[in-house]
Parts: sequence; structure tokens; C-alpha cells
Amino acid sequence: MQGQSQAAGGEEADSEVSARKKMFTEVQAEGLEQAQKTVLISYPTGISKRSILQYLSRHGNINSHFFYEGHGPHAMVEFSERESIYSLQDVAQIACCSSVPGIPLKSRLFTLTPRQSLSQALDETSVHNYQHPTIPVEDLVQKLCCADSISNQMYSLLNEYQLTEENIKLRFLACSLIQDIARAYFPECVVKPFGSSVNSFGKLGCDLDMFLDLDEIGRSSTPKKTGAFQVEYHIKRMPSLRTATQKILSVIGDCIANFSPGCTHVQKILDARCPLMRFFHQPTGFQCDLTANNRVALRSSELLYVYGNLDSRVRALVFTIRCWARTHGITSSTSGPWITNFSLTMMILFFLQNRKPPILPTLAELKNLADAEDEHVIRGHDCTFVSNPNKINQTENTETVDVLLNEFFEYFGNFDFSSKSINIREGKEHNKPEPSPLYIQNPFEQARNISANVNQNQLDRFVALTRECAWLLQQDSTGKHQLA
Repeated sequence: MQGQSQAAGGEEADSEVSARKKMFTEVQAEGLEQAQKTVLISYPTGISKRSILQYLSRHGNINSHFFYEGHGPHAMVEFSERESIYSLQDVAQIACCSSVPGIPLKSRLFTLTPRQSLSQALDETSVHNYQHPTIPVEDLVQKLCCADSISNQMYSLLNEYQLTEENIKLRFLACSLIQDIARAYFPECVVKPFGSSVNSFGKLGCDLDMFLDLDEIGRSSTPKKTGAFQVEYHIKRMPSLRTATQKILSVIGDCIANFSPGCTHVQKILDARCPLMRFFHQPTGFQCDLTANNRVALRSSELLYVYGNLDSRVRALVFTIRCWARTHGITSSTSGPWITNFSLTMMILFFLQNRKPPILPTLAELKNLADAEDEHVIRGHDCTFVSNPNKINQTENTETVDVLLNEFFEYFGNFDFSSKSINIREGKEHNKPEPSPLYIQNPFEQARNISANVNQNQLDRFVALTRECAWLLQQDSTGKHQLA
């Protein structure tokens, strides 16, 4: 997008948004279905990619594929039918190694080794090779310098940092592979991605949040006739939902640590506010967090997805401000007193709700547009909002993203953090219910401050930097300043 006019960049992004307006549940269902028909192949360096595809196509039609360099060369291959995977599994063997005992496991992770030397002279020009790593900083700076305006720099940053289609497919596949392990205990469970991987604000290299969904077990769309008796399964009773979650994650964590190929550095973090199991998935290169009974977080992902798909400026602004915040140490990859990406995103959405006219609707307005299918009350928390972005009217606000960036810095450089709180449910300032330096109301768990970890020193740094950046942008009448 670099080198284009600001208007052209915005129009292109708008067309992308229009073409992308699927419902969150549709995107999830499509991704999960594709992942179930997908295998992950590792192979020795130097093997012809075309020969790999030719061999795999003997087992069925291939819908899509890409190659990448992770923990060695890999190919992700999606077949048209699941039966193709069964065909491949029928010819696969359990690796035999007398020196190091292995645990026999049939999965969708395969190693392809040639029986004899294959010719490397085959033409590979048409075989897509996906670049897994993020763009180097020096290359990104060079691209930004080539842009002729701050707006185009922002759209270029978005284009370079956003998750690619291949990366998203790989995330769904990683969830599907963990689902295969979890189904040893819960045969009808589903493992879904949530958070940055699917909320439209994910950056290349971000962690993969997984949600173990047990609610679909035993659920049927049509009532079953059982005759004169009601038939129920025996179940193990637990003292609390939290205890059940901890035990579920603990046993699945043991299974992943001991039996799942490619899963390393498994950590059980069961005493956290939201119990989770953390591990590294070597074949895909993702740092993963697996949680269960965390439906509010899944609904939060859907809300951000809706906001991110309403207007092209939203994602461009979020990516730019997040990049700015990380560069200046406002946010951090480690836990501590820093503002989190989620908190920062809530601030951006709140700011966009307060433009005149507003660029984004409030959560209360999205609730008013909801129908019966959108009604969600999760553990007493009202999580209702319209799920279909196409039902939401477009804004009449025409401000450019460079203007919005300047106004964001100006807005929070002068915000009364000492007495006012931020919430996107109403889009209005309210008196803080507690004396935390920064109070951002959780959109669904309304009694919770999502920024309670932030101390006064970090908030003061944020305010000072926003004022400095607002001043710098105001001095620039040509739009040539670099974002960094």
C-alpha cells in the first residue's frame, strides 16, 4: 500500500473490510472445518516441494497448501475430504528407534522421508513458499520511509504486521491438533482459537490463545426421543467450576507434555485468576495458552472482531498505536505494571466512540441491535450484542487516520485520569469507582478494572508521551514525520 495516495489507501482498505464482513462464528466454523482436513508435514532439507505435493495428491485432492521454515522445513496441506487423511494414515508407520523409546501415536503430524534420492531438477517456481517470521525492523522502517504520508505509513504498517491468511490457518491447525489430544478424554470437545489470533487485531508473532469448549458435548440440535425414560450420563461432581477447570487442564496438560509430538516447555498455571496451561508448539512455532470455561473471553474476541470490521481506520489506528506503545515501553511482553494491549485497544475504541460524529457505536448501541440469537448471559454477565457487522450502520465521520492519530494523542494527553474511568459500554466518562491510577471497565464483567495492574508512574509516562507526540504531529504540516 506504500506509495499510494492516502485516499487510495483508505479505499483499498475499505474494500477489504467490505469483503471480509463474515460473522465471527462463521469465520470460526470455517477455520475449524478446514483444520480438520489438514495435515502438517516435516521433511528433510532439499526435497523437491513439487514431489511432496505429487505424492500427497495420490491420497486425495488438495484444496490449499503452503511451505514454511519453522523447526525445520514444513508443509501445511489441506485436503478436500477428511478421508484423504485416513488414506495417508493407512500407509504411515510408527517410527522405530531402538536407542530412544517412543510412544506410538497416530496424529496428523507426519515426517516424509524419500525411499531413495529424488531429482532436485524439478521446476518449483509455482510452489508457494510462506515466510513464517515477521518483517525485520530495518526493512519495515525502509518501507515506511517510502510512504508519502503518515496515513499511508499507517496502512503500510497494518499490511506488514497483520496476520496473514496462511498464519491464521496454521493457528486453527494447531488448535485442531491439540483437540485431537483432548478428545481422548472428551470425545466431542472443540478447541478454538480466541484473542488476537481471531479478533482482527493479531500481529505476526503473537501468542496463540486456545479455548477448550466442552459445552457442545452431548448437545443436539434436534430433541432425541428416548421413550418412557429420560436417559442421562453419570458424571463426576466437582465442588466448583474453577476446581473442575483446574482438574481438566491438569490432566490434559499431562497428556500434552507426555504424548503430544512437538509440544515442549509445558507449564501448568492453575492458580491464576483464569487457570491455563502454557506450552510451545514446535511444528507451528506458536507459544500457546490453553484455557477452559472462559466463554467471556471468547465473547470479547467476537466483540473486537465486530469493531475491527466496521471501518478500515480502526485496525490501522490500533496497529499503529500498539506499535508506538511497544517501541516506547508503554506495553511489554512480560507481566507487570504496564498497560496491556487489551487495555490500550479499549482506550482506542473509547476514543473512536467519542469522535463527532462517532466512528464506532457503543456496546449499549450494539446491544440494542441484537436479536434473540445474539443474547448471551455468561455466569451472570450480560454479553449481548449484535454479531452480524452488516446490521450496523456505517459512520458519517470522514476523518483520515493521520488526523485520528494526532487527535488520539491530544485526547489522552488531556484526559482526567485522576477522577474519570473509561468504558466502551456507554462511551462516556464516569467517576472512578476505586482509586486505581487507570480505570478501564471490562466491557462484560463490569465490576472489574482491566487496568488495575497499571501504576501511577507508568500512567504518567503514557500521558507525557502522548502530549509529546501530539506536539510533534502538530508541528508537521507536510505529514512526513516517521511513526517511529
